[in-house]
Amino acid sequence: MFSNKLAISTISLGQHPSHSLDRKLTAAAQAGYAGVEIVYSDLQTYSQSHGLSIADGAVKIKATCDDNKLKILSLAPFENYEGDSSPLIDRLQRAAHWIETARILQSPYLQVPGQFKADAIGDEVVIVSELRQLADLGSSKQPLVSIAYEPMSWSTYYSTWESSLRLVEAVNRPNFGLCLDTFHLATKVWADPFAVSGKIPDADQSLQETLCRFARECPLEKVFYIQLSDGVKFDPPFSEAHPWYLEGEAPQFTWSKHARPFPLETHLGGYLPVTEIVRAWIGEKGFAGWTSLEIFDERMRQKNSRPESAALRGIDSWKKIQLELQTPTTKL
Repeated sequence: MFSNKLAISTISLGQHPSHSLDRKLTAAAQAGYAGVEIVYSDLQTYSQSHGLSIADGAVKIKATCDDNKLKILSLAPFENYEGDSSPLIDRLQRAAHWIETARILQSPYLQVPGQFKADAIGDEVVIVSELRQLADLGSSKQPLVSIAYEPMSWSTYYSTWESSLRLVEAVNRPNFGLCLDTFHLATKVWADPFAVSGKIPDADQSLQETLCRFARECPLEKVFYIQLSDGVKFDPPFSEAHPWYLEGEAPQFTWSKHARPFPLETHLGGYLPVTEIVRAWIGEKGFAGWTSLEIFDERMRQKNSRPESAALRGIDSWKKIQLELQTPTTKL
């Protein structure tokens, strides 16, 4: 069994208005998680419902986590910062608020998904400069907040771990590293929602090659934490006729919002090669840091869904992964 501490994103415990943040934290603690990722919208809703500022709400949520012996892993997701067309001064002001909130929560990480707007600036000199300023805000005072940069499969310019690692090396700040997610890797190099098979041509070879490159080239100290989720296979394949289809939206983004169950929930349609990815990242590469479950199951938006049940689903999923990884490695 792996020694990685297990966390869960608060949004992955429920998305119905009745699923209050404090209830979700209690559910996570009772199920046995070591930590949580606090989603800003959950904190915002909690604060508003109690007539509190975000800062005061963060104080109360930190106390609730302490009472439940839960560590706060990250504040997420700080989206569309680098290369955005809006004035940098406005983005830095917003970043300062998020980082200060992370400090109140005593969260070691601010999660920053790769920019995904179509009109974003692609000039790497600009992007590196802006990300350095973000990292420097995080290290400007104690407690230090590190930036966990996440390549998403639909990110405009940095959608792979390889390109994002190049960015990490260019930013060159000790508090700037990677957050890696099984869903984003799988839906970039392996899965195809438009194919009957659910896979791109040569999917297994493509995945094996990127995992081998990861083993050779990615320094473990630049992987801050990893996230796990699965993806439901579209049957029939995804198309413009699908009720989730939105013109102009990346299909992987649509997929992510609606159909990311916990890893290995094959009974719910999960089919991504999560075990193979985790074997490479944790089993073979030896990543020993935090592992977090970040899933988006549209059923959790329903009133009859329960954070307590979601929390237990996640624990069962983590146990399944560990059991599968006890079996000998099989070639993809």
